[in-house]
Amino acid sequence: QVQLVESGGGLVQPGGSLRLSCAASGFIFGLNDMSWYRQAPGKQRELVANITNGGNAKYADSMEDRFTISRDDSKAMVYLQMNSLKPDDTAVYYCHTVIRAWFGSTEYWGQGTQVTVSS
Repeated sequence: QVQLVESGGGLVQPGGSLRLSCAASGFIFGLNDMSWYRQAPGKQRELVANITNGGNAKYADSMEDRFTISRDDSKAMVYLQMNSLKPDDTAVYYCHTVIRAWFGSTEYWGQGTQVTVSS
């Protein structure tokens, strides 16, 4: 079955960095676009970044200059490098993909990893 397992979250001071990882399994990773979303307390889940199966990356406004999404198809891994972190970046970060089949599309989410930016 499809699994997305995030890791790398934690507590970091403002201005610090974290690298999140997402290990994917159960589907042909190299064919799929992958995304990172986040959800802060009391807020809706929002897109952080997306990377296509060809390696093209797109970012939400205000994140492109601080965050970098990347993927390693040989390891079925997607990463989110986060620099210059701010308290507003505090959220649960989720790995996401959509599997498309002849009968329709299914979204998959990881369990999330908590990122807390605080002094």
